[in-house]
Amino acid sequence: MNLIERPTRLLFFTGKGGVGKTSLACATAVALADKGKRVLLVSTDPASNLGQVFGATIGEDEPTQVPGVSGLLALNINPEAAAKAYRDRIVGPVRGVLPPDTVKSMEEQLSGACTTEIAAFDEFTGLLTDGVTGNAFDHVIFDTAPTGHTLRLLQLPTAWSSFLDTATSGASCLGPLAGLEKQRHRYADAVATLADGAATTVVLVTRPQHSAIEEAARTSLELGQLGIHNQLLVVNGVLPAGDTIDPIAHAMRDREARALANVPAEIANLPRETVPLGASNMVGVAALRAMLDESKAGNAGVVMEPGVTSRRTLPTLRSLVDQIEQDEHGLIMVLGKGGVGKTTVAAAIAAELASRGHPVHLTTTDPAAHLAMTVEADMPDLIVDRIDPHDERERYRQHVLETTGKGLDDTGRALLEEDLRSPCTEEIAVFQAFSRVIQESRKKFVVVDTAPTGHTLLLLDATGAYHRDVVRHQNPELRVVTPMMRLQDPKQTKMVIVTLPETTPVLEAEALQDDLRRAGIAPWAWVINASLAAARPTDPLLSARAAEEERHIERVERTNPRIAVVPWLIHEPIGSRRLLELVRAGEDTIVAGIR
Repeated sequence: MNLIERPTRLLFFTGKGGVGKTSLACATAVALADKGKRVLLVSTDPASNLGQVFGATIGEDEPTQVPGVSGLLALNINPEAAAKAYRDRIVGPVRGVLPPDTVKSMEEQLSGACTTEIAAFDEFTGLLTDGVTGNAFDHVIFDTAPTGHTLRLLQLPTAWSSFLDTATSGASCLGPLAGLEKQRHRYADAVATLADGAATTVVLVTRPQHSAIEEAARTSLELGQLGIHNQLLVVNGVLPAGDTIDPIAHAMRDREARALANVPAEIANLPRETVPLGASNMVGVAALRAMLDESKAGNAGVVMEPGVTSRRTLPTLRSLVDQIEQDEHGLIMVLGKGGVGKTTVAAAIAAELASRGHPVHLTTTDPAAHLAMTVEADMPDLIVDRIDPHDERERYRQHVLETTGKGLDDTGRALLEEDLRSPCTEEIAVFQAFSRVIQESRKKFVVVDTAPTGHTLLLLDATGAYHRDVVRHQNPELRVVTPMMRLQDPKQTKMVIVTLPETTPVLEAEALQDDLRRAGIAPWAWVINASLAAARPTDPLLSARAAEEERHIERVERTNPRIAVVPWLIHEPIGSRRLLELVRAGEDTIVAGIR
């Protein structure tokens, strides 16, 4: 790769979960160290698996020498640990002074993504602008968090510098502004460094898939708006050309070729590198060295036999729909990280229920979803629409200013407007719109693509608790049921988590599950999407990857008794007919695994 031949001192690898940015960051670090460079590899990813990749324990306080690679040190920035320390600094002084309920509310307000990212950012900027680090290492490589986190991380220097210039209240959703004021110059230096093409390269990692490429384009555009134009696009996991009769391999190559032929304009002219698909996950220094070795591209010279087939059937999506249908109505919420196929799964569940004669409302809160492209809106018994986050945020903002803001003095109104700029505002606004459709689910099936996070649900639950308390004092016999209470009722709401049978997507789905459980909501089922193991390819490379999936499927099964596995499909599931085929896909297949 040209990236290795002419690298800048700072390299950032970013992309949505599961595209392979950790593997590429690690392989690049090894390659540069092998050239005699002194390299520091830093992970700011909450789902980091640097230790698993290198087969060693990676430190969180001090860099760790990577075994077998002279000159390479690695460091994990633990966002959760940094956030906990940050919360303790802010909440600690008031414990025992303020009422316990007030302290608990403060802790919850500081439990969201904003707090985690600003806490990790303090450590991140230290490495970015620390002259000692720059002098000690020829290259510093950042394996950054999934795209949403990364954008927030990179936006913070500009956003908070601007915020400090305009804020007058002395407080924010992150606590007192006094501590941030001290960081003003360091944040400004960080922005300048990130935008300096002579010092920094931002590597946008994607897969040869439409959704992943669209995500890379959005990332590129938002980085450009921050003045960061020094970008490189790396398309990872391209299926190499080969002589095979496997229809799955042929369909995969055709689909990848179409995706790469229609790259959005935002990234079409970026410098581009391509990395071929490997037979297995990149674990161990030897595998990382081979990843960027052209002589071994596409596993050249490696003999791979098809996986040995185990006689184990996998539950299909239809088995979940059969159970959903028994209640004759209810709310089905389909959750998951970007790129795992949750929109498709939601549309398939809705289409199947509608095909059985049930009235169904399918809606999405995902601004990137394309429901209209996935399922026909004129399908009998099916209503399809979307909740626009931007419109709902502005509607909510105006409502709050006209009601809560009425009668406030200038200082109070300024504080309210400042609070409404918080990233939490959009989630709450979307949830209010979403609450309107919850009522529908008492008489029909309502399928929602994506949902608010556990953090937002807990904030809303605090409001619901207050409302219940007020009503109880006014009329003890009146029972109040809040939207949050309906979400916590498994007879009313079924939470379905969608993932892929790969390391990072499964780890991210488990984190999402923990977040929901913190809000008192137990996921009803998991869907493992696009499984090669369930598709049973005959191509040796794809067969080897199918065998790798077995351990991920077993991991999900061990902790989630209700699952469904959707095979990788030759025909893309667009349109009602293909969606109904997806629901039944895999009914005659068995999982491919090595025993």
